[in-house]
Amino acid sequence: MTLDRQIKTWILMISSNDNTMKKFSEKGVPTKETPCQVAESSDVIITMLPTSSNVLDVYFGQNGLIESQNHLSPWLFIDSSTVDPQTSRKISMSISKCHLKEKKGYVEKPIMLDAPVSGGVPAAEAGTLTFMVGGLEAAYLAAEPLLLAMGKRTIYCGGSGNGAAAKICNNLAMAISMIGVSEAFALGQNLGIRASTLTNIFNSSSARCWSSDTYNPVPGVMPGVPSSRNYDGGFASKLMAKDLGLAITSAAEVGLESPLTSKAHNIYKRLCEKGYDSKDFSCVFRHYYSGKDEN
Repeated sequence: MTLDRQIKTWILMISSNDNTMKKFSEKGVPTKETPCQVAESSDVIITMLPTSSNVLDVYFGQNGLIESQNHLSPWLFIDSSTVDPQTSRKISMSISKCHLKEKKGYVEKPIMLDAPVSGGVPAAEAGTLTFMVGGLEAAYLAAEPLLLAMGKRTIYCGGSGNGAAAKICNNLAMAISMIGVSEAFALGQNLGIRASTLTNIFNSSSARCWSSDTYNPVPGVMPGVPSSRNYDGGFASKLMAKDLGLAITSAAEVGLESPLTSKAHNIYKRLCEKGYDSKDFSCVFRHYYSGKDEN
């Protein structure tokens, strides 16, 4: 199947925020009131929600995308939420047991892909997201042009749930890296080294990483990143805490010890408890290590 056919696209807002719906309507974007109504009017559904419970509610809840329906209009469901692999596999299995109201191409039954993204708000705005995709490879190949309309790269990760698993691993490494870089900057400043100097050293030596050269956590060192706008925007600390919780649960399920993950999880939970839950996760530099804002 190719995606060069006309695809009906709707905006689905899982929110009671009428102002948000109005904003999209005023821009000429069709809107619907319930997930079920969106599903009835669409060929492809893309969801991106904060938590596993949100995803399950949108798919299985009252007036949900599939609810108790046996025959569905969409042939493809793509969930780009960051959830546990088990949730993705549960939804995929349920969708695979449904039927299509009408056959579309060679597809006889609806299909689901889990396709979380990496890149954060800046990449979403620039259209440079990376999609990590789990599910049937044939469905991945069919959906790739649609994903590349929203991002710059897609990576096939294997069977159902593997995209979700890849995203959890990515965010685990990202959280620990950000904490390590922040701790090093805090130590450096307390030893009398300016953050800008230490950044130049990191980025030209073995300490170089995304947290130092692309998303620096020290205010004033790098323009355009959350640390330079009071940690507003970006990836919220509460979401990082949630993702680390998913990683801990997944590690326990396979019997893997994950001491650094547990420590990082505790740090981000403390940030949230202190009221920084909506601040970008790079705020760990200022609000956990109490770093000086000297660049």
